[in-house]
Amino acid sequence: MREQMGVSPSTDGPAPGGVPEAFRAVARRSAAAPCLVGDFPAWTFARLDRASDRVAAGLVAGGVGPGERVGLLCSNGPEFAALYLGILKAGATVVPLNLRLSPKELAFILADAGVAALCWDEELAEIAEHPALAALALVARVRIAAAGSPEGPVLTGLPDVAGEPPERPCAPQDAAAILYTSGTTGRPKGAVLTHGNLVSNARAVAAALGLRAGEDRVLVVLPMFHAFAATVGMLAPLLQGAALVPLARFEPVLVSEAIGAHGATVFLGVPSMYHLLLRVAEAVRGRWRSVRFCVSGGAAMPQALLRAFEEGFAVPILEGDGPTECSPVTCVNPVAGVRKPGSVGLPLPGVEMTIRDPAGAALPVGELGEVCVRGPNVMRGYWRLPDATREAFFEDWFRTGDLGYRDEDGYFYLVDRLKDMIITNGANVYPRMIEEVLYRHPTILEAAVVGEPHRLHGEVPIAHVVVPPGADLRETDLRAWCRESLGAYEVPRRFVFHEALPKNAAGKILKRELRRGGEVERGVDLPGDA
Repeated sequence: MREQMGVSPSTDGPAPGGVPEAFRAVARRSAAAPCLVGDFPAWTFARLDRASDRVAAGLVAGGVGPGERVGLLCSNGPEFAALYLGILKAGATVVPLNLRLSPKELAFILADAGVAALCWDEELAEIAEHPALAALALVARVRIAAAGSPEGPVLTGLPDVAGEPPERPCAPQDAAAILYTSGTTGRPKGAVLTHGNLVSNARAVAAALGLRAGEDRVLVVLPMFHAFAATVGMLAPLLQGAALVPLARFEPVLVSEAIGAHGATVFLGVPSMYHLLLRVAEAVRGRWRSVRFCVSGGAAMPQALLRAFEEGFAVPILEGDGPTECSPVTCVNPVAGVRKPGSVGLPLPGVEMTIRDPAGAALPVGELGEVCVRGPNVMRGYWRLPDATREAFFEDWFRTGDLGYRDEDGYFYLVDRLKDMIITNGANVYPRMIEEVLYRHPTILEAAVVGEPHRLHGEVPIAHVVVPPGADLRETDLRAWCRESLGAYEVPRRFVFHEALPKNAAGKILKRELRRGGEVERGVDLPGDA
């Protein structure tokens, strides 16, 4: 049952098989092929297999039992992959941690997940050794340092054991990862993803994108603790026999140089990254010649931005979508075939999508409703939150919270998040439609629209925009621009100018912070997330 959110290893069900087994099969076939490439000696599949075996053996010898949770605090790099796979090989469940959270927030997640151990990158020792985390009762604390030896990184805090893999096979229904949501509606919730969820989604992504074993190299600058980068940027290439190029931080020139130096063929990004990449010089754009296509997810891609990037870089962007709870990818525009800009594409192989009304009834083609998903990629449930798990489903259909529709060709379109929709005088206002209009303005760099309570109209739209320093742009100019394309009730009541919009670690604009800022301006001081 979805309500039972324990992570004990299975005693029945499908034959053993999970992420470790899938990876080992690829590592045997492609032992000498590179799988991790960057400004470090390339790691082959054989080396990553040995390094993760060593992590697993150390965790088991250190007292981490089957099904126990292990926190992972690590930036993008070979060490992240070695620790992630090693934790799973030990029969444990990995809990990737957001590097941008405060120690207090991290301590909450670790306590909520009931972790038995914490693994961290030596560069993050100050965070890992913070009193809030040091107070947790753990059986193991593992510090990892990069090393150039064939056996992989140096581990501190685990018994010195040979790298023999432990005999802890995984079953598809066993919990592989607990990914905590951002907590936009209150306390963070841990989505429990099984081995079957991750393997099926990684393989479906590889098939949909046509990833080529031994040829493709996916540049991963999105944080690998995030579901998008973990599945599309790490697991999909690793389980396909392709390679990844991990980068620890996003800088447009640095990304472009890495693409040219290491022959990256696929780039993963969110809209804010593509926006910043447009600022690089023409000579720098020439480093992108090896890229076959880009993938955009995590937030709606403004169509003006998509067109500008594709014209400037001569590289297509494939729009896709999916929430953390779906491992996370549900759909993407096809590499070969019809690509529909503005659409998030077709469901992945094995994934079903539908549009439902508030009562859970299926809606026909073209009608607006909530996007719902079912398939082998859908989470087991929220960690120890049975009520929240039940509320997230219409029977076996997961409710994504996205408002959208399906066209006659089966392509899905997202109009907005249900929680972001604004109701003005009883009429629905969709922030994304307003944002699309704002992004078409030649001066606007970024835009986000949120609702604000109004005593007469219920709610009114408020636009938050970023323009270049010194730009001569006034509210009256933007209001006139919006009136050309929007109804009177859709035109933002106010325009707030910012130097930059707040974003999370994956580059997604945080509308809850904009709402919270508006509440402070109005003298409202509510605890917790808005």
